[in-house]
Amino acid sequence: MRHLSAAELQAGLAHIEASPQDGGTLEMIVRRPQTDAREVLDAGVLDLAEGLVGDNWRRRGSSSTADGCADPEMQLNIMNARAAALVAGSRERWPLAGDQLYLDLELSVVNLPPGSRLRLGEALLEVTPPPHTGCRKFVSRFGMEAMKFVNSRLGRRLNLRGINAKVVEAGVVRVGDIARKAS
Repeated sequence: MRHLSAAELQAGLAHIEASPQDGGTLEMIVRRPQTDAREVLDAGVLDLAEGLVGDNWRRRGSSSTADGCADPEMQLNIMNARAAALVAGSRERWPLAGDQLYLDLELSVVNLPPGSRLRLGEALLEVTPPPHTGCRKFVSRFGMEAMKFVNSRLGRRLNLRGINAKVVEAGVVRVGDIARKAS
């Protein structure tokens, strides 16, 4: 897969910025049963303790916590589906980004600041404060220009790399479910 240039990424920005601010569709659910493994699901169970049931988030732990346990503020990773499509190219490559939920929804700090809640299927999610940034795997899969693009000042403001969230009400989510802001 050829990585996009900075100009090609910039050319796709208007399409991403046109994402719905509310009422966006869940385009893809990806479970990570182990490191570097991906399972694309039609439906998934979101659980208060486990996040996406069957995902390795809890077992994998986190370097961001003092005890190495999974960070509850980083239980779910959500990426804008249009941003995923731009950096990944084909839909089959979206799971390489490593996120569990891909929403056609504006994820900007202005639209969904930390503490915002989203009703998705039977579940209720809350956006959490930790930033979601790309890593060396993101660079190897999508290129350095993609990393610079999502982590630029504008990219961070729009949360092009995605957001972190946690489950506050458990439930089933399905591809095609509509994400709605909740108070």
